Amino acid sequence: MGVGYLHTWDTGSQAKAATGAWVTFYNHRRSHTAHGGLPPAVVYFNRTETDRQAQAIA
Repeated sequence: MGVGYLHTWDTGSQAKAATGAWVTFYNHRRSHTAHGGLPPAVVYFNRTETDRQAQAIA
């Protein structure tokens, strides 16, 4: 039985663009149940900003 691929690209640049688009979607738009329905980038940048504010107060 052969391996079926979801996507095939003709060039490396097509594969790179598609992979970049997926990573952007996954990190910035796709909700994650582990983060209360928020995308990872929102959780990360909110935490980073909160950390900076706490350091400024200390």
